[in-house]
Amino acid sequence: MTWGKNTTAVFAGAAALRLTAFYFFPSLVDFLTTQVEISTPASSFKRLKEGLFLYERGISPYDGGVFHQAPLLLVIFGIFPAPLVFAAIDLANAFALKTIADNLKLSSPRFKPLNGTLIAAAFLFNPLTILSSLGRSTYLFTNLAITQAALAASAANLPRAMTALAFGTYLTMYPLLLVPPVFLLHAQATGSTVPSRQTVLRGLGWFAAALLALVGSTLLITGDIGRFVRSCYGFQLTVPDLTPNIGLWWYFFTEIFDSFREFFIGVFWLHMAGYAGGLTIRLYKEPWFVLTTLLGLFAVFKPYPSVADVSLYFGFLPLYHHIIPLTRYTFIAASVILYSSLLGPAFYYLWIYAGSGNANFFFAITLVWSLGLSILIGDSLFAVLRDEWEVERPEMKGKDVRRI
Repeated sequence: MTWGKNTTAVFAGAAALRLTAFYFFPSLVDFLTTQVEISTPASSFKRLKEGLFLYERGISPYDGGVFHQAPLLLVIFGIFPAPLVFAAIDLANAFALKTIADNLKLSSPRFKPLNGTLIAAAFLFNPLTILSSLGRSTYLFTNLAITQAALAASAANLPRAMTALAFGTYLTMYPLLLVPPVFLLHAQATGSTVPSRQTVLRGLGWFAAALLALVGSTLLITGDIGRFVRSCYGFQLTVPDLTPNIGLWWYFFTEIFDSFREFFIGVFWLHMAGYAGGLTIRLYKEPWFVLTTLLGLFAVFKPYPSVADVSLYFGFLPLYHHIIPLTRYTFIAASVILYSSLLGPAFYYLWIYAGSGNANFFFAITLVWSLGLSILIGDSLFAVLRDEWEVERPEMKGKDVRRI
């Protein structure tokens, strides 16, 4: 890994941009913190401040009924100023992506060595990354755990990878689904294709021990594990708060009859969880792509998604820049995502503030947003499979594929 003047300029510029906005434009930061595209009931910094207020006065942070995050975050923000924390997380994520890109080697003949500084710059100056940081979305902690797990696995450091993944699971649960691709990354780093049984058992042991330790720390912080589990994990599993967001769950469960609610919650969760096994089995030779695709699917199908999830997906996606010539709908996907990004806030304003629209306005544009991401995910999946097929059958390179 190289670290030159360009890299220093990128990281210094990104840090300066964030700290300038935090300290010199506080009204902008406060405005972004309230936006539904950035803050969700499970990641809102305003809700975290409510929990911190109660915690500092010796009251359970879950008494108010609005705080649904891990209590360890209360300790972090009780010690460190928020601007420095969020800026540092972005820089740490970018550093992890740079390190991964600099050391990445893929089997595809189309693959060419990556410039880690460009990958880091694309992540740090992505508008979605900047908005997530300035909006103080606590999903950034989960993103940090995922990037650190991927980085450690690629360096064949299984204990560190499992510990990082356990931290992400402790915060928001869904990183649990990334355990299979992380095992594949570790196996690839050690020179094999699939992990051995001993490696899997050892990794799961590390994961379970780290997760139990993190959950157990709740006793030291709040003194009540049960309320934490109900308010954090139970909240995410049962989705009781239907505050509008950029996901697909809130509108559906607003309209569904209560008698069918539990059934469809199970269906939605099974739908999201089902991708992990299928992608891991089919693309076990491409663990980086499995990880990247799962991040994109989480950004579409999790109960409380935000642009922070999409920013991480866009951070990993350039690792597969070599498949761009094989994609078919890049322009359509980019256009749809840009279109919905601009109209989403406008439609929400028309509904909530201007009173000249209704919930269908905002939900329609979130459907378009999810459609754009789905097109991008599906198109990249096709490109990777096509690349794999051309490696196996070189005589078919460049020929059209038609479904009969």
